[in-house]
Formats: sequence, structure tokens, C-alpha cells
Amino acid sequence: MSKKAIIITATGIIIGAIAGYLYYYYVGCVTGTCAITSKPLNSTLYGALMGGLLFNMFVKSPKKL
Repeated sequence: MSKKAIIITATGIIIGAIAGYLYYYYVGCVTGTCAITSKPLNSTLYGALMGGLLFNMFVKSPKKL
């Protein structure tokens, strides 16, 4: 992976983690039975994973000759 690809993916992880925590904080799960949104750690890690995957889609792969 190039340095640019790592920066783009890391940015997605950070933004996703923030979005995951904000989702927990403002929406969350009142009953505690939701697997992802019942705890802030779960929601933050899930958001980081999704953000990393989403931003990784924008990394251009090298062309094969």
C-alpha cells in the first residue's frame, strides 16, 4: 500500500469511529438489547470498520501491464 492509500484509509477509520460514537450517543439503544449500539465501544469500532472500508474504496489500485 502506498502512503496516500494508508492516509485515506486512516482518515476513514477516524471519521467512522467519530460517527459511530455519535450514533451511539444520539440514537443508541435504550433497552440494551441491540448488539452494536448498546455499548459505545461496539458502536465506535463498528463505525471505524465501516469508515475504513468506505474510504478504502476510493484508493486507486495500480494498473497491471
